[in-house]
Amino acid sequence: MPSMRSIKRRKESVTSTQQITKAMKLVSTVKLQKARARVEANSPYFEALYRTICSILAKTWDLDNRFLKEDSSGKKAVIVLSSNRGLAGGYNSNIVKLVDSYGFDKENTLIFGIGRKGIEGLKRKGYHVEWDESDIINEPLYNDCIAITKTLMERFNAGEIDEIYVAYTDFRNTVTHIPTLRKMIPLSKEDFAEDMAAVLEESEQDQNLQMNYGMSNSGIERDMVFFGSVMDHYHPEEKILNEIIPKYMTNLIYGAFLEAIASENAARMQAMDSATENAQDMISTLELQYNRARQGSITQELTEIVAGAEALT
Repeated sequence: MPSMRSIKRRKESVTSTQQITKAMKLVSTVKLQKARARVEANSPYFEALYRTICSILAKTWDLDNRFLKEDSSGKKAVIVLSSNRGLAGGYNSNIVKLVDSYGFDKENTLIFGIGRKGIEGLKRKGYHVEWDESDIINEPLYNDCIAITKTLMERFNAGEIDEIYVAYTDFRNTVTHIPTLRKMIPLSKEDFAEDMAAVLEESEQDQNLQMNYGMSNSGIERDMVFFGSVMDHYHPEEKILNEIIPKYMTNLIYGAFLEAIASENAARMQAMDSATENAQDMISTLELQYNRARQGSITQELTEIVAGAEALT
C-alpha cells in the first residue's frame, strides 16, 4: 500500500488539476455563449443568400458556367477547420478522420489548414498542407473569409484547383456537434435539388395569391427577374451567378468558422466537465486509501506499544 505522504501528495495534485478543469469549463461556457450568438446572428443573411441562389439555379441550371461544371479528376482543395489547442475530447481527431475517410486522392488534394491540431493530424496521414493560417481560428473576421475566398477563387479560375471543400464541425447543441465535409464549388445539383423544388413551389403559390388576392404568401417576391446590359457577352443570370457565388462561398466559410468555434468550446466544456467529475472520483478514492493507510498506521503503533508492554512484563 502507498504511504500516507505519497497519497496526500497525489490528492493535492489531483485537487489542483480539478481546479484548473473547473476554470477551463467556465471559460469554455462563456465562449460558447458568445459563439452561439454569432451563429444565430449570421443565419438570416446566409439563409437569404442561399435561397437567392436556389431561385437562380432553379431556372438557370443548364447554363454553361464554370461554377456548375464538375471535374472529379482534377485537384481538390479542402479547407480544414480545427483548433490550436487540445483538451477538447474527440473534436480535432473527428475532423481528421472525416477528411481521411472521404476517399480523397492524397496526391491531388491540397489542405488549406486553419487550426494546428487538424494540420498535424493530416500531415501524419500523408496529406500535403498547402498553407497554414492557424491564427485565424482564434478570432475569425469576415474580412479573413473574404481573403481566403479571393485566394481560392484565383486558383480556381487559373485551373490550379477544380473542386473546393470545407471540413468543419456543425454545431447543433451543447451535446451534439457533427463533423461535416461540404462541397462549395462546383455546385452540385443534388445538394440544391430539394431546396430548388421548394423555392419553385413557393414561387407558384405566391403568384397564385398575387393573381387572386393581390398579396404574397411571405411578403417576398420569389420569381427572379434578371437585368443585364445588351453589351454583355453572356446572359445576365450568368453574370449574377459570377457575382453572387463568391459571396455565398465567403459566407459559407464564415459560417463554418462560427460553427467550428461553437463546437470546439462545447466539446471542451464537456471534456472539462468529465475531467472534473473524474478528478472528484479520484479524490474520493485517494481519501479512502489515505484513511485506510492512516488506520493501518495507528493499528501498527498500537500493536508495537502492546508488544513492548508485554516484553517489559
